[in-house]
Amino acid sequence: MRRLAGIALVCFIAVIAIAQSGYQHSFSDVGREHTEWIAVALRATQTIKVGMTRSDLMKGFTTEGGLSTTLQRTYVYRECPYIKVDVKFAASSSHEELPTDKIVEVSRPYLAWSVMD
Repeated sequence: MRRLAGIALVCFIAVIAIAQSGYQHSFSDVGREHTEWIAVALRATQTIKVGMTRSDLMKGFTTEGGLSTTLQRTYVYRECPYIKVDVKFAASSSHEELPTDKIVEVSRPYLAWSVMD
């Protein structure tokens, strides 16, 4: 009787282990896809360099709502509005943002909810 209970316990543990390994495998595939997408997004943020123009930046990013000036603005990754960078410019005009304004500083990318105004 004890032997039968021991065999049943081992079988039960084996079934649970097999079921969990299948679940973890499918989860890791999804996790890997998400990780690869995030890597692409991070590489996109790393393409922004001091000396580039506002028009260069606008190829992969768009403006965020909220407060801004011609000297500083938050930009969001075009593929995900929660991935953001704060950018400072050497503005050519104090009244309007020009495509030729040069980037003088870029923040690290960060995650935040969208700002709408």
